[in-house]
Amino acid sequence: MQDQEPAKDPIAQYVAAAARARLAGVDTAPLALATADENGRPSVRIVLLRGADERGFVFYTNYGSRKARELTANPHASLCQHWPTLEEQIRIEGTVELAGAAESDRYFAGRPRDSQVGAWASDQSAKLSSRTALEDRLKECEARFAGRPVPRPPFWGGFRLVPDRVEFWHGRPGRLHERLLYTRTPSGWTTDYLYP
Repeated sequence: MQDQEPAKDPIAQYVAAAARARLAGVDTAPLALATADENGRPSVRIVLLRGADERGFVFYTNYGSRKARELTANPHASLCQHWPTLEEQIRIEGTVELAGAAESDRYFAGRPRDSQVGAWASDQSAKLSSRTALEDRLKECEARFAGRPVPRPPFWGGFRLVPDRVEFWHGRPGRLHERLLYTRTPSGWTTDYLYP
């Protein structure tokens, strides 16, 4: 990593790393999202990355889900992507904001129909009395939208993590790993290498 000049900003560095990973046959969508509630109690789960550009990193969810409630109460979060076969890890920390309605609409319109209907049927993270109750709700939603496009539910959409700190980790022999840290400052991004 240190033998080549890093990109000026971490998102460009991320896009290049993800392109290399995809060429190697690695699925770059799954990553861990860590949130904390209003009391600082942490929670982590896997989400699918659905966009990365100069504005940040986007994923989608039901706004009533536990993750969305935590992000609303405490808009600080962290993403971690690990590609074990490449010995690479990327940690992304920052604040979250809602993706725009038009952006969420576009993404939702491109989802498979069963996923669209499932978004309407699921009261994500709420207690479920039985699997049959979920299947009944799904049937109701399928009937409701039969023969027409499924609109995006008003309770479902995107979050964007706007990074202020991004670290790229590359495994090396003897545990002499390479760590490149980007930190956002008022004048732009700074880069530093860290001891392993």
